[in-house]
Amino acid sequence: MAKQGLALAALVMVPLAACSGGGGGNEQGAAQGGAQQQGPAGPPQVGVVTVQSESVTLTTVLPGRTSAYETSEVRPQVNGLVTARLFTEGDQVKKGQALYRVDPQPYQAQVANARAALARARAAIASSAALQRRYGELVKINAIARQDYENAVTSAEQARADVAAQQAALRTAQIDLARTTIRAPISGRIGRSVVTTGALVSSGQTNALTTIQRLDPIYVDVSQSSGDLLRLRQQIAAGDLSRGGGAARVQLRLEDGSVYPIAGKLQFADVSVDPNTGTQTIRALFPNPRGLLLPGMYVRAELVEGTQANALLVPQRAVTRDEKGNPSVLVVGPDGKLQPRSLTAPRTIGENWLVTAGLKPGDKVVVEGAMMLRPGMPVKAVPYNPNAAPAQPGAAQGQQPQGQQPEGK
Repeated sequence: MAKQGLALAALVMVPLAACSGGGGGNEQGAAQGGAQQQGPAGPPQVGVVTVQSESVTLTTVLPGRTSAYETSEVRPQVNGLVTARLFTEGDQVKKGQALYRVDPQPYQAQVANARAALARARAAIASSAALQRRYGELVKINAIARQDYENAVTSAEQARADVAAQQAALRTAQIDLARTTIRAPISGRIGRSVVTTGALVSSGQTNALTTIQRLDPIYVDVSQSSGDLLRLRQQIAAGDLSRGGGAARVQLRLEDGSVYPIAGKLQFADVSVDPNTGTQTIRALFPNPRGLLLPGMYVRAELVEGTQANALLVPQRAVTRDEKGNPSVLVVGPDGKLQPRSLTAPRTIGENWLVTAGLKPGDKVVVEGAMMLRPGMPVKAVPYNPNAAPAQPGAAQGQQPQGQQPEGK
């Protein structure tokens, strides 16, 4: 009886299994059949950039400070009391403009005294000249001694010398009198006044009364490594860089990050190297018609070093560092396999590295998709599209991640 019961249960379950096979069983079979038709997966896909030579403008950004084109510290050249200040602090003054007035009365007296002394000397020269003429006639007939005549000649020459000395003294007194009006030695923007009316000043004092600075044009002084300047000179001498025969252009960024609207020109590099820092001072000249740049401002100068022809650029995201810190990239070789390349990349230009050794035009540098891959593996190279969604590293074309079904199923 037990054997008959098992047989009947098996007969009942067979139709049920056959009925259920019309749903999930058919789907599973179709999936297995599709997997058999799909075959083995292809090589992983990577995004590459084909390296091409191009002309690149090389620039360098250096910090610096502005300094006035001309600076003059105004000091008194005579002694006396300041009787008037003749300018407004912060104004633009012109060369020769009166700034201060020192009490002129003592110097007017000196001029009058020098004029009187000159008149006395001129009167004496007339008398001595007449005596010389008379003695000249008498000495011819031996009416006087020869010594008396020579003394008369000497007196006449001394009188003429006294006239010249008194003329110089008068000129000196007149110069001192003119200096009682202190004038601007240069044109420019005048600063604050250190003294006021009634202050006693002297010609030998160390403190300046005020300072005048010419701000248009204005200098920008930056410091650059002497090694970088030497490399730049060698590149220009070798023909690797060209400047078009003109002075290097300089662009300026201000403290707030804005760009100064007028470009400047490189003036010179200092002839000596600072032994403490190993740098040289570079001076650039900028027009400053609106007075936007003031002395002492911190700026960042972008110097155009020159143009390098046949330069090779590689995106920064494609470059990795080995354990020694040397840059390297992965390149898709002619056989479709990954090859490591060590690079010489001395500087960046925007979002790219400037490569001077390790690559040649036409090389396909891997930018995306090689994170989990190793050198020597075959890959499928496609042009890198920075706007496309990033692909999964090492994923083969047509493969589906485990645990997911294709769309539409």
